[in-house]
This record gives sequence, structure tokens and C-alpha cells, in this order.
Amino acid sequence: MRQVIHGLIILLLLSGCDKKPDVSIVPKPASIQISSNYLLLDEPVQILGPDTPTGNRLKGLASQSLTDHGLTTVDYGKKTITMKITSYDTLVPEGFHRIMVDESGVLLESNSEVGLFYALQTLNQLLPSGEGQRKIQGMTIVDYPRFPYRGLHLDVGRHFFPVSFIKQYIDWMAFHKFNYFHWHLTEDQGWRIEIKKYPKLQEVAAFRKETLIGHAGIPEKFDRQPYGGFYTQEEIKEVVQYAAERFVTIIPEIEMPGHSLAALSAYPSLGCTGGPYEVGTKWGVFPDVFCAGKEESFEFLQNVLDEVITLFPGSYIHIGGDECPKSRWKVCPDCQKRIKAVGLKDEHELQSYFIQRIEKYMNSKGRQIIGWDEILEGGLAPNATVMSWRGEAGGIAAAKQNHDVIMTPGDWCYFDHYQDTTANEPLAIGGYTPVRQVYEYEPIPSVLSTDESMHILGAQANLWTEYITTPEHAAYMVYPRACALAEVVWSPKSSRNYPDFLVRMKAHLVRLEKMSIPYASHIQKEMKP
Repeated sequence: MRQVIHGLIILLLLSGCDKKPDVSIVPKPASIQISSNYLLLDEPVQILGPDTPTGNRLKGLASQSLTDHGLTTVDYGKKTITMKITSYDTLVPEGFHRIMVDESGVLLESNSEVGLFYALQTLNQLLPSGEGQRKIQGMTIVDYPRFPYRGLHLDVGRHFFPVSFIKQYIDWMAFHKFNYFHWHLTEDQGWRIEIKKYPKLQEVAAFRKETLIGHAGIPEKFDRQPYGGFYTQEEIKEVVQYAAERFVTIIPEIEMPGHSLAALSAYPSLGCTGGPYEVGTKWGVFPDVFCAGKEESFEFLQNVLDEVITLFPGSYIHIGGDECPKSRWKVCPDCQKRIKAVGLKDEHELQSYFIQRIEKYMNSKGRQIIGWDEILEGGLAPNATVMSWRGEAGGIAAAKQNHDVIMTPGDWCYFDHYQDTTANEPLAIGGYTPVRQVYEYEPIPSVLSTDESMHILGAQANLWTEYITTPEHAAYMVYPRACALAEVVWSPKSSRNYPDFLVRMKAHLVRLEKMSIPYASHIQKEMKP
């Protein structure tokens, strides 16, 4: 039904001849019609738009785009870039917009300010730069996203990244029309968010004494260098506002019940054994997790989440739920007492109890939880959204149970994998996921019915940072693979064509260079001279 509605929108809003477009836009728009005229940018341009706080910000972005391309603006001019809010049928999706270029200027129109923002990102790619005649081919573009959820993830628990890079990451996302940033803030190796009620999370849990060098070997080698950091609540507010101005919603992840060694090191009474614990110095899965039998664990997490939701206004809170060993629970008197008291069958159902209890609390605060597909084990929480990472099976199972799903399977969406097979690639966790493989991913499994497929909200790429220590390395691992995923989640399925993508990426790689994104250049080997 989603595809049928979108097809009707194009039929209603487009008219005229349909010439073959020669425009290198990424992600590819739903429709481009080329006309015979063009806009000659031989004089300063006037920028017009809604007289609202967001409208004024959009006009400022448009002015900055022109400046970045060596063009200038004036208060009054013959040629204009006009942004306009237009009422369309309520069936149009989030971000729907139309761009019309002719001799007099550019008209960007949408039924929403987010649609105008996305139209501006496309205009950024149309504006001419460099020497020679400055002109834009006349055309009409109608565009909208295929999926409502278009995400990128960044793990800052294993390695910490400064606020300046987080903002860059968001800028690059917005340019490619991603709208969700999954910020993985807590891990065994570091707790990265200030929680005022629990100061030891900043004083103890945010720092580790050393870090494993390379892949684990025998004997293991460590760098003997203390490492850590965290974001203050003021810094987080700053980043959240920065993202909101670019129509990116941040989803914070607070891991539970596993991947919690850092938190336990600060508050050992929250574990089954009582410790002592220390912040993780190597990678992997650790047996010490939040005790599911102690009320203190739930009190702690609820207090943490109370502070988290004041910082992040989005509807989603990610609570992890993955890779939680049950060995401590099996021998913990408190956990076993809980299993008997609640009438649970085993430790898997105890994890389900844990997740459902946290979900109920989050729902009472007006929020929805997301969890990795392990939250299916023992019974899925009633309103939970599932991120399917261990292949697609978890997502399929959740969709069949009428739960919303975000697809992020490792074979296509894990950007910590190698992207080339040569020996000179920087160290990665393993695997091999080239750009072509990302581009060919289809988020809606064929086994789902039409109704079930409506629960697939979209897809997300994940960047885990065990072996990624710098912003430059992180960018290298994400781009241009993120360009491929952007097209998967934004563009109509019927328009996806890898050879065509390669042609458009020739121009787009130049844009990445101008944006100072240190991308991986392997894709160039596939491009024809």
C-alpha cells in the first residue's frame, strides 16, 4: 500500500514530457523530469521563504549553500530561490517535496518544513561550483522517502568521540537524508552520559585503566594507558538541539541488562555477586550483568532513565537487551527467588520480565522502547520495537507478531566490517561488506505479507568502535557505504540500479571531498573511466 500511495502522488503532481535525466543526486529522487531551459546564475540571487523561526533558519542554510558554491545573495533580485509551504493531500509521506527549476529561479515546496529541508539538501547537489558558466538545468523533481526510519548508529562506549565530531556526523547524515541517529552511550568499556543522581558513573564508570591492543591474542597485550570520557548533560542538550535543527532525532541507548560492566564497577551492589568489578579493558561479552532479582537494579535504571528522557525528547529510548549471559542469574539467590515469585519458567523468561518491566515504566513516561532482537527471547514486551541484527529472522518474527521493526542485519548493515580484501585495510572486527552489498540490501523480507511488511519501519547501519579510535577512521568506515544505504531507505525500490549509482557517485565523491569526509575510495575501482 505504501508504494501504491506514493505512485499516485507522482501521477497527480507531475505533468509534461519525461526526458532521461542526467543529474547526479544521491540518494536518487523518486522522479526527475528534465526541461529544455536552464537557470543561469549570472547575478546575485534573492532567497524567499516562510517567515517563521524554522523558515528563517532554512533561508540561512540556503544562503550558506550559495556562499559555499561561490555564489552571492541579495535582498532584492530578479532570480530567486523560493521556499514555500503548500497544502497537499494528507496521504503524502514525511519529507515530501517538489523542486522546480526554470529561467527565473528555483521553487522548493512541501507541506512541511522538514520537506523543505530535504529539498535544500538536493539543491546543494544541484548548485554549480568551480570555474565556467554557472547554470542549473531546468527540471522538476518530486521526492519523498520510501521508509520513515532511516538511521545511522555510532558506538561511543568502546571509543569516545568529541562533540565536534558528533555534530559533523549529524551534518553528514542530514545531507544524505537520514533522520535517526542511534547514539550508543553505555557499554562494558565505558559509560558516556552524565547522570547527576549517580556521580560515580562519571567518576568511575567513564574510565578504564587500559585498552586491549588489536585482536585478542595469546598472550593478550594492553596499551597501559588510562582511557575515557563522557558527555555532560549540557553537551548532550547542545547536540540534541543541533540535530533537531537538521531534522535528525537522536535515540539514546542505555544498555541493560547486559553490557553493564562499567556501571557495575561504579555501583557493585547492582550485580549478582556484589563485585568487585572493573570497567572492561577488552572486547566481548562479560558474565556480570545487572541483577534481575534485586529491586535496587530497577530503581537505579528507572532513575537513570528519568534523567535520560529529560535530555532526549524523541519518542524512542533504546534499552539494548542483547548478549546477556544468564550464568550469574542461574546461581544468584535473588534471581532464582524472582523466577519463583513471578512464576517464570527459566532465565530467558527472566530477561523478558526485565525488559517488560522497563518497557512498562517507559510507557508510563510516554516513551517507547527499542531493543535488539534478543528481546524476543522469553516473550516480546507488548509495545517494543525490534532492531534485527542477527540476520533477518528476529525482524521477521517480530513483524509477524505485529511489532514494528528496524532492519539492521550484520551482513549488510555492519559498517565495522572490512570493505576491501587487501592487506592494507585498517584493523576491523572482521567480515566483508563492500558498497555493492550494502546497496543491494532489501529491508522488506519477501516472506512477509503486505500487512506484515508495513511493520518494517526502515533500516539502520551500525558502527561499533572496538577497533575505531579516531573520527577519521570512523568516517572512513561509514562513507561511501552510508551513501548506498541512504538510497536503500530513501529511494523507490524500483529505481535502484547499481551501475547508475556508480555513475552518480563519481560526482558525489567530489562532494564528500568538499565536505572533508575522509571516505574509503574502493568504490572507484568499479567506476568506468
